[in-house]
Amino acid sequence: MSDKKQDLRIEILKYIEKHSRVNLGEVAVLLGVEEVDVANEIADMEKEKVICGYHTLIDWDKTGMESVTALIEVRVTPQRDRGFDRIAERLYNYPEVYAVYLISGSYDLLVTLQGKTIKEVSRFVSEKLSPIDGVLSTATHFILKKYKDHGTIMVPKKESERIPVTL
Repeated sequence: MSDKKQDLRIEILKYIEKHSRVNLGEVAVLLGVEEVDVANEIADMEKEKVICGYHTLIDWDKTGMESVTALIEVRVTPQRDRGFDRIAERLYNYPEVYAVYLISGSYDLLVTLQGKTIKEVSRFVSEKLSPIDGVLSTATHFILKKYKDHGTIMVPKKESERIPVTL
């Protein structure tokens, strides 16, 4: 495959990862309603922010593109009247940050980060995350292999290990 074709493929995947949609006709058939009703309900839910976005799950390991995903636990000092919101907002505005969650346990925030290399992620943590006023400590975990993601099993199904017997 040529580099140009590979680059095009990667750009298409990046776009549909963030902008995928369901087929309204299929949903209408499944639910036994008119397609226009489904379209109107979806539009209403988008306006109400019940539906916040559309995503396509891509196994980036199969694209040949180098990428690393890290889960970063962050311990912070909550701010008066704002709690964890100011720091969370600062974090989710970085383009390399994929998700930010307020969590229970010994850390306060869980940040999911996408980068090209472990070094790039480490640099983000040391140069952008750790110096933030109120960040007390971090713990970085790199995802080595995905078995299941967003409810989808990511590993190929094993064929039966049983020996076929014929009579």
